[in-house]
Amino acid sequence: MLIEFTVKNYRSIKERQSFSMVKAKGNELENTNSFLPETPGSIALLRSAAIYGANAAGKSNIIRAMMDMESIVRNSASSQQEGDDIPVTPFLFSETWASEPTEFEIVFISEGIRYQFGFCANKAQITEEWLIAYPKGRPQRWYSRAFNKNKNVSEYKFSDYLLGQKSVWQAATRKNALFLSTAIQLNSDQLKPVFNWFKEVLRPANVGGWGPGFTASLCDKENTRAQVLEFLRAADFDIHDIRIDKEKFDPDTLPDDFPASVREKLIKEMKGKELIDIKTIHKTESGSLIPLDFEEESDGTQKFFSFAGPWLDVLKNGYVLVIDELHDNLHPKMVQYLVSLFHSSKTNPKNAQLIFTTHETWILSQDNFRRDQIWFCEKDDQQATSLYPLTDFSPRKDRENIGLGYLSGRYGALPFVRTFDLEANKNGV
Repeated sequence: MLIEFTVKNYRSIKERQSFSMVKAKGNELENTNSFLPETPGSIALLRSAAIYGANAAGKSNIIRAMMDMESIVRNSASSQQEGDDIPVTPFLFSETWASEPTEFEIVFISEGIRYQFGFCANKAQITEEWLIAYPKGRPQRWYSRAFNKNKNVSEYKFSDYLLGQKSVWQAATRKNALFLSTAIQLNSDQLKPVFNWFKEVLRPANVGGWGPGFTASLCDKENTRAQVLEFLRAADFDIHDIRIDKEKFDPDTLPDDFPASVREKLIKEMKGKELIDIKTIHKTESGSLIPLDFEEESDGTQKFFSFAGPWLDVLKNGYVLVIDELHDNLHPKMVQYLVSLFHSSKTNPKNAQLIFTTHETWILSQDNFRRDQIWFCEKDDQQATSLYPLTDFSPRKDRENIGLGYLSGRYGALPFVRTFDLEANKNGV
């Protein structure tokens, strides 16, 4: 469960920006759109949140920041080697900020305990790292790390709350790797709930980046295929059944005119894997069944099928799904349907959370969201992104038209569109 995410000096983000899933005051949609975690000293959290803003305002960078933080936690000790760059990009429109490290911090609940984990990094090294746990509702700083420029070493502070071979883990931690990730590689059981939250629970993604493979794998089994079909039918996709055919990859089927380097790479990647052929089954007026190749379906149908599986998986397991541009190629009703699944205890029994960016204002309504579930992004005159909640404007409960207010400029975060004069540009004016 995500509580709060903070990022500083990352791409278009200069000053520290914080995004919160903490429920604010107000009892609107309280029983559907919020929940109370079963943890010591817990506070009510939100089941979803939407981020609005103009193109290039920095919405996607909020999502990318979460993706990069997750990637660094998962891979810095296992996949990166000494000297490899850390995947961070600072705010580049200021010489001062461009030379400073990027900062990430996230507060979350894993296995019933609240944690606060963060780090600062430039491309060459981790400059700071810290972990605070709240096992009984009170803070315990398990460790911290800071780079000492004068001594050219990272200095660590450990508390007695952190158990295990701390000196061994410290010695094994490279300058471009996280201590957390290294300790997990060296079998720290105590830190597993922290690492596993990034590895298993946090699911940052782009809708366009999902292929149909995972959904197709669910269709191999009768019960999960039935769930996928019900998911599609509820969204008004007239698909009677799904058929999945598999065959082993055969290098001999590749065209002869394939470049040798591409051919070799593809053979290496596909060795031992299966190719899947997806067919959607439609019923005619007379009741006959007609199979269609997956590629014959519309782009919207293909896209919806592709994330049906991941969507169901997130809801079933209580994951945190973070998506950029949820509205892409989807009808507003489809977006509303997808979001509504997170707002029902029946379809979301484990309190999965959804965070998404969108331009779709049709669902921007107090019928769909609490006021604390809506956020905005905009850039200032220094090209720096600011992130702020709708609650900063104190909109009237159940009375204010949020969508109309946004489009009229009441909350900012709109593009400023100037008059374009073709003749003036043609003459070089």
